[in-house]
Amino acid sequence: MARRDFSGKVMLVTGAAGGLGAALCHRFAAAGARIAAMDRDGERLKALVAGLPAGSLAIAGDIAEPSVCQAAVDQTVAHFGGLDGLVNNAGISHRSLLLDTDPAVIRRVMEVNFFGALQLTHAALPHLIDTRGMVAAISSVAGYAPLLGRTGYSASKHALHGFFDSLRTEVEDLGVGVTLVCPSFIATGIGGAALGGQGTAATSARITAGGESRPDDIARAIVEALAQGCTLLLPDRTSRLAWWVRKFAPAYYARAMKRRVGAEYLTSAKET
Repeated sequence: MARRDFSGKVMLVTGAAGGLGAALCHRFAAAGARIAAMDRDGERLKALVAGLPAGSLAIAGDIAEPSVCQAAVDQTVAHFGGLDGLVNNAGISHRSLLLDTDPAVIRRVMEVNFFGALQLTHAALPHLIDTRGMVAAISSVAGYAPLLGRTGYSASKHALHGFFDSLRTEVEDLGVGVTLVCPSFIATGIGGAALGGQGTAATSARITAGGESRPDDIARAIVEALAQGCTLLLPDRTSRLAWWVRKFAPAYYARAMKRRVGAEYLTSAKET
């Protein structure tokens, strides 16, 4: 596949007001793309778009609402005359053991992380076929490996892999690129906004493995991967190490992950 040029291309980025989303918008704009930025936080979205090139589009809305997803695509196409790329970046997390979690919390995580991406991709796909464009989904190490205390989050990311890997087989011969991105921990604020087991803010400390990457570093890697037509991007050392250890030594991976991430949850479970 020839290298993709973003000059003049229309890119729709969800979760655009967050750390990674904002970095992606700026990176795509620097590469010459025209930006449609979508986020449910209207005020932060306005501030972001004010710093992007003139003509950039702000779309406020919650991707968990199917009608909002269709409207976002329609608005983008009406404003720019087409759509060349969709980056499904919006997402939420939770931190709680399943025994302490209301299933409604996991449903909410699935609605945003999986069904939101599904709905937007479904709405965008006819336009992406017309332009032989691209779609990306921001998954996680939790999309291919277990993560204690985040059963719903991990389920939503695993679902993205099944969906987008299968979608690729349907659209690659039509010229549409499909890319899954699996970073480890990024300093974006998603951890601080995680839901607890009853739907309020999580109170347990966010424990990371391998440190946190800078959003701009991950955004730069994503833009380059899309330009090259990559199908899977493991953009940092921790995600690459996790991929191989999980693949060849799954039992060891699970033990190591539980020691690193699970101490607080396991302690609290023993006390109850």
